[in-house]
Amino acid sequence: MRVGIVAQRGNSRAARVAADVREMLVAADVTVWLDTATATALGTDGRDTTEFDACDLVVSIGGDGTFLFAARGAGSTPVLGVNLGEVGFLNAVAPDDAVEATRREVERFEATGEVRYREAPRVTASGEDWSLTPALNEVAVQGEQRGHGQGVDVEVRVDGSLYETTHADGVLVATPTGSTAYNLSEGGPLVKQGVNALVVTGMCASEPMPPLVVGAESEVSVRVRGAETAVVTSDGANSRRVDPPSVVTVETADEPARVAGPDADFFQALNKLE
Repeated sequence: MRVGIVAQRGNSRAARVAADVREMLVAADVTVWLDTATATALGTDGRDTTEFDACDLVVSIGGDGTFLFAARGAGSTPVLGVNLGEVGFLNAVAPDDAVEATRREVERFEATGEVRYREAPRVTASGEDWSLTPALNEVAVQGEQRGHGQGVDVEVRVDGSLYETTHADGVLVATPTGSTAYNLSEGGPLVKQGVNALVVTGMCASEPMPPLVVGAESEVSVRVRGAETAVVTSDGANSRRVDPPSVVTVETADEPARVAGPDADFFQALNKLE
């Protein structure tokens, strides 16, 4: 078995937990890969996370941002989240339980050939000759700057039908997982994990554009109009500038993410939101 470990960069506690998990895995004769930053913190050799799709399990130690980073490299490999953050919608394991939770998944893999996981949909953004790395949380199509006199002109369609034409700071298309993140801060609705849907949320739109929940099989297109350049981002990391007139197509990706281990309590996590 091969297990990858990704710890939150610059977090000494995350590095200590990573060291403890690694020690247990090595004692269990499991091959361990560390991402380069974690390896540097522990004084050993590391690998780029883009290689972690060759692992059988990836352990993410930090907040939801660390989990998103780990999941981008993991591909379809299940990711076990250890929560050092405040909320932890993706990270269900407490730091003190990290070693034992990882041990259980290793034992399960040795007994059955797989670890326990649930699938979480991703969304992908594409244009005429480009596409971004799929997002676990959301895709944003927005102006290069926000605020009065900024933003971008957009035409939003769902499965070809016009929803709204407006000027806005931008448009978000979020998964249920991402509904608790950027989407929520922009006034979008919460969607419980397991609901088969996408959320379309306008960001400070000049025309009324109520947040819209559509089926996960829907195709959302955002046509960038006017004179302003837009920026398309995937989970706030991968990005591309697009010039008008351009159409950005957002839809559910073929490959979901896999969240390993126990499920986080959705409503308990909600109570931690301020």
